Parts: sequence; C-alpha cells; structure tokens
Amino acid sequence: MKKFFALSLCLASTLFNVSAQTKSGGISKEMLKEIQKEVEASPANKALVNAVAANSIDVLAVNRDNAGAFDTYFSIETPKQSITDQKSSGRCWMFSGFNVLRSNYTRQHGDSLQIEFSQAYLFFWDQLEKANLMLQGCVDTGKKPIDDPLVQFFFKSPIGDGGTFCGVSDLAEKYGLVPAEIMPESFSSDNTSKMRSLIASKLREYGLQLRDMAQKDRKQASIDKAKARMLAQIYKMLVMTIGEPVQKFTYAFKSKSGKAVGPAKTYTPQSFYQEVVGGPINGTFIMAMNDPRRPYYKTYEVEYDRHTYDGHNWKYINLPMDDIEQMAIASLKDGRKLYSSYDVGKFLDRKRGYADTENFDYESLFGTTFGMDKAQRISTFDSGSTHAMTLTAVDLDGKGKATKWKVENSWGASWGQQGYLIMTDRWFREYMFRLVVDKKYVPEKILQAAETEPIMVMPEDPLFLPDE
Repeated sequence: MKKFFALSLCLASTLFNVSAQTKSGGISKEMLKEIQKEVEASPANKALVNAVAANSIDVLAVNRDNAGAFDTYFSIETPKQSITDQKSSGRCWMFSGFNVLRSNYTRQHGDSLQIEFSQAYLFFWDQLEKANLMLQGCVDTGKKPIDDPLVQFFFKSPIGDGGTFCGVSDLAEKYGLVPAEIMPESFSSDNTSKMRSLIASKLREYGLQLRDMAQKDRKQASIDKAKARMLAQIYKMLVMTIGEPVQKFTYAFKSKSGKAVGPAKTYTPQSFYQEVVGGPINGTFIMAMNDPRRPYYKTYEVEYDRHTYDGHNWKYINLPMDDIEQMAIASLKDGRKLYSSYDVGKFLDRKRGYADTENFDYESLFGTTFGMDKAQRISTFDSGSTHAMTLTAVDLDGKGKATKWKVENSWGASWGQQGYLIMTDRWFREYMFRLVVDKKYVPEKILQAAETEPIMVMPEDPLFLPDE
C-alpha cells in the first residue's frame, strides 16, 4: 500500500508539473500526448521494451549476419611482441608510444630480443611535469579573470594521465628510459584515479595562491621559490604513490626466452635511452589527424596543451584518410609499427576483439537512424579520439587497397585477439583520428605542409582531448 501511495503521488506530481508548464519551449500536456502517440502499444512493441529493459543493448543489437568467424590473415604484419596492460589508468598514449620505441630497437638489433620499458618511471615525471605546467600556467595567466577560458582550462583539469605521443618524445628525451623490471608498477600507477584526484585538489589550491602572488606583483624570484616548494610537495606525493625514480641500475638485455644476450651493464636512465633509442625523437615524425570539419593539408596546434612547460604543444597536420592510409601502409611494409588513436568504443565487439560498423544494428532495434557523418560527430562531441593503440598490420587486396587493420592494444593478453584488435577498413576510416609517422614515409608535399604556420585552436576542441 505504501509503495502504491507513493507511486500515485509521484505520477500526480509529474502530471501536475507537465500541465503547469506554460513557457514556450517546455513540454506541455498536449505535446506529451503527441509524444506518447508515437509509441505503439502493440504486443510486439511491449515485448521489445521488456527485452531491452532487461538485457544489454549490444547483446540485442548484434548483427547476426556479421557475428560469425572473420578473416585474421594479414598480407603485411610486423613482428609480434609482448602484450602490456595499462590496468585502470589513462596511460594508453605511453603504452602505445613505448610499443613503437621497443619495436624499433628490436627491429635494428634482432627480433628475438624482448624489452619492455617502465611506464611507472616515465609516468612519475609526466605527473610532475604536468603539475609544473599547471602551476606555471596559473602564474602566466595570473592577472586574467578566474572565468577566462584559459584560466578555466588549467583549473578544470589541473593534471591527468592522458596524453599523446608528444609526451613520450618530450619526457623520454628529458628523463631517459628504464626497463620495466627496474621500476615496476605500483598500485597507484595501475589505478590512477585517487592519486590524480588528490594531486589535482592540491594543485588547484596552489594555483589560487600563485594567482594571488601574480596579482600583487610579487617579484619573479619570490614566485619561483613558492612554486618550487609546491612542487616539492607534489614530488613527495608521487614518491609515496609511484616510487622514487631510479637514477642508476644494472641491466642485461634478454631474448624472448628470458636468456641474457650480453653482459650486464650499468646505466643511467639517460644512457639507457641512448642505448635503445639512439638520438632525439622530436623532429623525426609528423602527427597526422583526420578532421573533415577543417581544410586538409593545414596544421593545427593548441597552446599549453602539452606534457611539459618547456616541451612541444600537440601539433597535427590535417589529412584525408587516403593519405593517412598510404603513409601507414608504407611504414608497415618496412616493418615499422605506428602510434595511432581511435574512438575505440564505437561498434566494438570486445569479446571477439573486432571493430566493424556492421557489428551492431542499433537502427533496427530502436526503429530510427543514426545519420551523422564523421564531421558532424566530431563537432557535436559524439565522437573523437579516446584511446591510443599501436598499428601493427594491414591486409591489402589485389589493387593494393586496405581491407582491414590490426593494432596491438594495452588491455592485457587475454583481451580480444590475444591482446590485439582487428578492425575493418570501413570502421578505420570512420573512427581513426591520429597517426604518428616517421618522416621517411611521408610524401614531400605533406612534409612541406606540416612546416607551415599552425592555426591555433582552443583546448576544448573535440579532437584535442588526450588519448586515454
């Protein structure tokens, strides 16, 4: 009785509120009647409503015509390497970037080698550098009002674990690399949410203090000293959650079977970087994106949208998918894996590790269409780059056109196709967004366009959100 009485009150309240609305644009009683007429009260519709309410939408929307076995052969495939797992963190950009770097090393020194870099080590420096970027940004914008878009940019997201390949290149060049076994993951590097939340709260507090100093025209030396004290506290929090970054270590390279392939040597992170990378990463690649909202063959950049204050902003050249695919194919043919990013949640069959626009028939299930094109999905925040993975293979037809692609993911070896994801070319063209390509595989026309003066865009742009 009590439940029935409460439900009656709730329904009465709802009807009263509907009929009480008089302002133009609200849902009136008459409009609600028209809306309700559109829902057929047939037994078949009732059964469908019951089914959708009690089951996963994806289970009910599975396109049975596309649910069977699919071709896993690839005409061009780079050598496999161990699958990594980013756990509950947004560090896909680092895992994908490291996959490229270690693949480049083993490609030059023998594919029998097995190497994995410490994500925890570089993540420590990533978080400290992002903290400094936020605090210095608060100093630089200290005299702007608190509701200024750039000031809001810093306070809305003081720190995060997402990023792009620019973070890998800037951080690795500055701090070096270490093997995974030398500095293994911690609980907080695998599960970043609480650590990130607490550091973000502290940075907002510090940011307000630095803004106050800037507005009072304090001397630069005084501001710098205050910022250094603040960063010391952030450093302490990172040591407690991730661990003290290693400064020197002894390491012997190993084969895939685990056997040492040479004598152990003593390294610093910087000397190990020189051993495995050999030189600068910056300047050797371009970052391409496919954004049909904007003119192609132009570059775009976001100020302050980088991993380190003294590093490189995210800068992309906007290209048609045909150009992006040709560069990817050229790289893969030469045995080079590529950093790439996607809207991975769209039409993904997680169980099979298979992405195809025909995996699910949502239109038939809901009796409607989902008709936005790629540009419209980007403009309305319906789609954008959400996850970085390492492009490893492509299958070409008799005319040299791509039919499907394969990426090495960072969700563990038990996921999908033993840690890999296969995607059809039609899905690739709709939901692929970023590609990092070595300049040796880039046509001269695109290289020249990539060097033109970039067009600056706002950090809130849908395609300049970090890969996670």
